[in-house]
Amino acid sequence: MSDLDVRAITEDELPEWIRAVNAGFLRPLAKVSDEVVALRREGLDVRRNQAAFDGDRAVATFRSFPQQLTAVGGAPVPANAISGVTVSPTHRRRGLLSRMMSADLTAAKERGDVVATLIAAEHPIYGRYGFGPATTVTEWTIDVPRAGLDPRWAGPDDGARIDLVGGGDVRKEGPLLHDRLRAQRHGVISRDERWWLENTGQLVTPENPWTEPFYALYRSPSGEVEGLVTYATEDSWSDSSQPRNTATVQGLIATTPAAERALWHYVCSIDWVSVVKTGNRAPDDLLPLFLPDPRAAGLSRQTDWLWVRILDVVRALEARTYAASASLVLEIGDRAGLAGGRYRLDASPGGAVCAPTADPAELSLGVGELGTLWLGDESAVRLAAAGRVTEERAGAAAVADALFRTSRRPWCPDIF
Repeated sequence: MSDLDVRAITEDELPEWIRAVNAGFLRPLAKVSDEVVALRREGLDVRRNQAAFDGDRAVATFRSFPQQLTAVGGAPVPANAISGVTVSPTHRRRGLLSRMMSADLTAAKERGDVVATLIAAEHPIYGRYGFGPATTVTEWTIDVPRAGLDPRWAGPDDGARIDLVGGGDVRKEGPLLHDRLRAQRHGVISRDERWWLENTGQLVTPENPWTEPFYALYRSPSGEVEGLVTYATEDSWSDSSQPRNTATVQGLIATTPAAERALWHYVCSIDWVSVVKTGNRAPDDLLPLFLPDPRAAGLSRQTDWLWVRILDVVRALEARTYAASASLVLEIGDRAGLAGGRYRLDASPGGAVCAPTADPAELSLGVGELGTLWLGDESAVRLAAAGRVTEERAGAAAVADALFRTSRRPWCPDIF
């Protein structure tokens, strides 16, 4: 391992870094074009792109970038988002990921990031670095004829309206709508200008061909944009010449239940569409409740999604809100030494104070388990039953649940 150079890349090494990422994600290894390099360079800070080099060849890659993650209660916290993680199959089990992860998390801690985030392709990898699965996504497949919705529906009848729009309208209205969403839904992450360009076809790379989807905006009776759905369709006909098309929702965001209901009804009312695939939704999404027959929404997929790694316990616990009033002393284990220690959390609906303490611990857990609990999606009682957290005082896990659990589950609609 001593002959492997693990470090941030230079501008000139970006093509080799992209080639190694392609190799890691099993993409074709054709020469990386100048166009692809130029487009990638616009969205990267190469100082936060790492690689392991065997000679001139990159054999492992790692990237991080700034992000904001909405905590429970709506406060945005600075996050270190991690992506582009690969290790060549020829150089596995040499500690390359550990070296890159350690350097990145240490830098993130020094920058003042409160958490680190990632989407895990494989579950067993990231727990050893202090990450815990913090949100879940669910996908349903709707059998439209069974749903029981009025097939004659042509739009809201309360003065609201739904309009098919183009990418330019989405780039204008979408960012403001999304910012309102993430101010009210914990687990949602920020989207920068590049995200909107990429997702409306204004920034396309040869390796990711673009097919224009459909966009529809929901405007409330007062004219305010409160919802956006993006969807694509697949053409299919039965042997008896009956349409059996599928609409796949690529994204649906809404800031009110009325907008959410109307957009789902709209998608399920499109002529020729008999199947709707919902894309990634929160596990407690309202969708099935909007259908007269909720069983028409069959569960297609459910999996862990956003993983969270706490870097600053005090700021993380003080950033979120709590529905109950209680005090709890937490013993946090962290093998990396970034966020471990003993902390007293004094929380109430009016706010929270967290500070290091010498008081006896009441609940002991790893920093990964704290990340799992932080957004309110998991139960400390459940983790204790599984041996993942330890009650040092009887009933401490139930106190943690009263503090940390939320009435709505967190949701991260995006992948990065």
